[in-house]
Amino acid sequence: MAQPAVQSPKESRVVLSARGLTKTFGAFAAVKDVDLDVRDAQVHALIGPNGAGKTTVFNLLTKFLQPSAGSINLLGTDITRTAPDKVARMGLVRSFQISAVFPHLSVLDNVRTALQRPNNLSTQFWLPVSSLDRLNGRAEELLTAVGLIKERNTIAADLSYGRKRVLEIATTLALDPKVLLLDEPMAGMGQEDIGNVSNIIREVAKERAVLMVEHNLSVVSDICHHVTVLQRGEILAEGDYATVSQDPRVRTAYMGEEEA
Repeated sequence: MAQPAVQSPKESRVVLSARGLTKTFGAFAAVKDVDLDVRDAQVHALIGPNGAGKTTVFNLLTKFLQPSAGSINLLGTDITRTAPDKVARMGLVRSFQISAVFPHLSVLDNVRTALQRPNNLSTQFWLPVSSLDRLNGRAEELLTAVGLIKERNTIAADLSYGRKRVLEIATTLALDPKVLLLDEPMAGMGQEDIGNVSNIIREVAKERAVLMVEHNLSVVSDICHHVTVLQRGEILAEGDYATVSQDPRVRTAYMGEEEA
């Protein structure tokens, strides 16, 4: 494993935490007794081999699944039994492995659509389309921040795969998240797009917490302040990248290396 390039900032407050998080399906424990602390203004990676339980943890944190045991706290509030739509309104927003943009809308209109909810326009369907013009300024700010301003009039379907993922980040940022969960943001990307998205995530994390599932260990070493390694639904190791990358259990489980 490569040596880390990222340096951990000063200790910041915990904004999302789980204690004893467990999810069982019959006799099978997909996630077992997981403790997690995600801190403000940091990038926290959740890594592990396929089937380790990473996406299940994401689904539990965002309430797409209800935990069988344990508790979840967001910004000082217990959300263990809170509905997923309310959790999203509280500031916990996620992306998915599959790009989720509106393919037949322009790049600008994708972001304007996302901005409707925080600007109380999402249910005011009787208003003319021109009422959305008030969102143009903020939409263009977001597109500038992620490097898509030149493509603002491009139909989303015409973007490359990597640029669609960048657009998805812009639409999630439009929801003004306090905690952003990214599920394999680099999956299927070329090296140029990976570098671009890594820089975006690094900038995004200056103002909010980011928790990401990621298989690209070069990305993890480059931008992540803290790493949690899962194996068979349980925490195998955690700490900064330098610590976990030297753990022989992680090398065996994640890299397929034999312990000495």
